Amino acid sequence: MSNESFEPLLIAFCCQYCSYSAADLAGSMRLQYPTNVRIVRTPCTGRLEVEFFMKAFEKGADGILVAGCLEGGCHFTEGNLLAKGRVGYTQKFLSECGLEAQRIRMINISAAQARPLVDHINDMLATLKSIGPSPLKRVNQPKNAEMNV
Repeated sequence: MSNESFEPLLIAFCCQYCSYSAADLAGSMRLQYPTNVRIVRTPCTGRLEVEFFMKAFEKGADGILVAGCLEGGCHFTEGNLLAKGRVGYTQKFLSECGLEAQRIRMINISAAQARPLVDHINDMLATLKSIGPSPLKRVNQPKNAEMNV
């Protein structure tokens, strides 16, 4: 598959208080991002574990975007800092396995930052398109299979 026809599947784990609200605002403002992005609302990004990220890759994700509250503004005090550490650990783990660390990224967004969220999503998709499909996808997985993460 050439990278021109490749459309990466991006899973965006969004904190319900800030980044999910920003995604909702983006919809209200009619800001668009491609349909190959799956938004997963989480109570707090601090609840995300490395296993969740690896399961998403195993189920067919080409990349993961973790979007939490602004640093210092987490509703659960330090949840986004915990998530930042886990994303960093996952990046190191992917690198050690011979995969691209850029397949996972953490951003900090407030509820009012709809445009920056869409810009981050589009930037992440461009990065994934340039590095190509994830080698972690199951060989026999149908192209349009549901994620069920």
